[in-house]
Amino acid sequence: MGILVAAFVWATFVLAGFVKGVVGLGMPPVAMGLLALVMTPAQAAALLTVPLFLTNFWQAMGPGLPPLLRRMWPMLLGICVGTACMAAWAGDGLLTANGGARASVGLGAVLALYGLLGLSSIELSVPERVEPWLSPLIGVITGVVAVATGLYTIPSAPYLQALRLEKDDLVQALGLSFMVSTLSLASLLAHAGSLGMPVVGVSVLALAPAFAGLALGQWVRARVHARAFRICFFLATLALGVHLVVRGLV
Repeated sequence: MGILVAAFVWATFVLAGFVKGVVGLGMPPVAMGLLALVMTPAQAAALLTVPLFLTNFWQAMGPGLPPLLRRMWPMLLGICVGTACMAAWAGDGLLTANGGARASVGLGAVLALYGLLGLSSIELSVPERVEPWLSPLIGVITGVVAVATGLYTIPSAPYLQALRLEKDDLVQALGLSFMVSTLSLASLLAHAGSLGMPVVGVSVLALAPAFAGLALGQWVRARVHARAFRICFFLATLALGVHLVVRGLV
């Protein structure tokens, strides 16, 4: 890793942590989208493993965890099943196939969709009666998308927001979902040989800039209008997604 690339990677982790600190989410799309500009999605996902697991573990822990687990376990199980089935069907090298070009296009498409959903005024709502069959389905799709692109915020994040959870419960549920997704994807990357000890070491070193950005974002959150920041975040996500798609197709 050259000096310029290393500097870009550390700056990316600071920015991703900052966004997460301000809006409570957004670390995976920001980090994956930016890192995919200088490396393959598989390499980006591997570098994100330790920071994402620990930040989401911290976010998921709390007194509301037991009831959330009772409600979310079908979705969490679906994430594991979707990841395993997609890996078995497509092979371990899906994220690195064709030099990662296909995965980059898929990642860009997912980022653009995520940005559009965030900018839209559509407010989704999921009736409680459909959760028993819809939650595992959302989990499976999330696992499939994660194996194909390295990103697991679609459709899990919009679905959890549509459950109309209380603010603290939503933040905790997102952390729990992302933590399970991180572990599932990390097991696949390790099996494929993309998560060796040197990569884990670099991922551990990325904790410092990630948590520094997180602390700064939490400080800024108390001093800025969150809605305006969210709009800027989703606009940037949309633009980054479109750029990755165009770059991968031309």
